[in-house]
Amino acid sequence: MKAVRADAGVLNHWSVTCQTGFVRAADAALSSAAAVALVVMVATATAEDGSVLAKDPADIGAKDGGGAADPARVAPRSEWMVAAYGGSPYTYPSDVKFTKPDGNFTVKDVQWEGRPFINPIYYGVRVLRWFGDGRMGSMLDFTHSKAMSNREQQAAFEGTINGQPAPETALIGEVFRKLEASHGHNMLTLNGLLRLPSFTVRLSPYVGLGAGVSLPHSEVHVANDPSRTYEYQMAGPVGQAIIGLEFRLPRMSYFLEYKFTLADYRMPLTGRDGDILFTDVWRQLSEWWNGIEPRDGWAETRFTSHEIIGGLGVRLPVGP
Repeated sequence: MKAVRADAGVLNHWSVTCQTGFVRAADAALSSAAAVALVVMVATATAEDGSVLAKDPADIGAKDGGGAADPARVAPRSEWMVAAYGGSPYTYPSDVKFTKPDGNFTVKDVQWEGRPFINPIYYGVRVLRWFGDGRMGSMLDFTHSKAMSNREQQAAFEGTINGQPAPETALIGEVFRKLEASHGHNMLTLNGLLRLPSFTVRLSPYVGLGAGVSLPHSEVHVANDPSRTYEYQMAGPVGQAIIGLEFRLPRMSYFLEYKFTLADYRMPLTGRDGDILFTDVWRQLSEWWNGIEPRDGWAETRFTSHEIIGGLGVRLPVGP
């Protein structure tokens, strides 16, 4: 029997290690793909815009629709734009409330770290559509951020943990093996955009407001608990506000942007390791539809973040 249990433990450890490695590898691949896509977009669009700018400014023929000196080449208009970006977030400390079968407890003012330049990196992709004269538009925006608890933080606790009174204070790392969304404090939002009066034909400020859903990779593991939650989830609504400045070249745009995001999280503690985003979320929705409660309860918090981003977009004009 001991041999069987030992073998089962080894297999379980091997399975968890493989799943963890798979998620890390997938996230690293996505981060790398985003970086490569951004580099390719920069190189291609810069080369194309360089060739346009190298033309004689007086060469404003019908074939090219105007030379590089023609304001119509860079002025806002009806168009699509595909863009990628990087950046850095700051997330305010927040309480994390746990509702579990063996007792409820709250961790007060957990400090969150973004670590945007450590793999998996902070990145985002978006698709924009400007209408009419380019004054109003819409945008589908996906942001891959992170929110990782500071394991060295001395935090205050209230309630009951594993059936025992929670300590008044303790290190986060002593109570949790994992408390983070490090493979994605992911946010998918649909936004409305309004272009403000331009400073010049090339510099175009804009503002935006949007809402959507958080799709984090929830990683929650209480110490001395044999199970953990390690999967993608649909955790709640997201809202964001945007203030940006676009620098327009003939075929591409650079942009610098401030984003304020607010995400309410309610994470089901399923006690399992997941697979990929689509299968994990489908399983979660199926359990919700059938009224199945998560085995280990719920974890709730709110991520309130300031984010500074910079990126590049390639524009596709609509019409002549």
